[in-house]
Amino acid sequence: MRFADLGFSSNQSHSVLEGRTSMKSTILLAVFAPVALAAAALLGAEHEHAEHAHAAAAPKTAIAVLIPTEGNSVQGVLHMKMVGESLEITGQVKGLKPGEHGFHIHEFGDLSAADGTSAGGHFNPSGHDHGGPDSADHHAGDLGNITADDKGIATVNKVSKGLTIPMIVGRTFVVHAGVDDLKSQPSGDSGPRVAVGVIGYAKPLAEK
Repeated sequence: MRFADLGFSSNQSHSVLEGRTSMKSTILLAVFAPVALAAAALLGAEHEHAEHAHAAAAPKTAIAVLIPTEGNSVQGVLHMKMVGESLEITGQVKGLKPGEHGFHIHEFGDLSAADGTSAGGHFNPSGHDHGGPDSADHHAGDLGNITADDKGIATVNKVSKGLTIPMIVGRTFVVHAGVDDLKSQPSGDSGPRVAVGVIGYAKPLAEK
């Protein structure tokens, strides 16, 4: 049956149809809007839960195995862990000449160059000048010097307040042949690189 048969004019028929369409839209919105909101809330909660789970599962320690660059015999193992808001670095480096040696974290985890230069410069995300680890202005990767005894062994025990494990994983520890004077730019005039080691997440002790 047509609207005209019921005595409606064409304009009145159009208004009735618009009203029905509007009512249908309102009903659909009332039905599906809460469903959509609930689904969005559920997805958001799952995403937040996944982020928290990932953060909780992230390794809390790191390790770097130092290997000698070409023509050298320096090697060692360094361990890293967070102590409060500071990064603690411990370990031993062997095969050094007695005395002080520049000790830094460099930007890249690239050991493709035989002399270690592919590791790039000091890790320096803030663009500071080179300095000592306690200087007001220094690279994030500036860790000063380590000292080898008369047997060529350096015991490492350093703490950095400006570094975290996620910041340094994938970068490289570099031990230099000479002393870092803590002022010369861009790297303390500490000479060639005698050992390098890429930093990686350490396997938890319980799993070793």
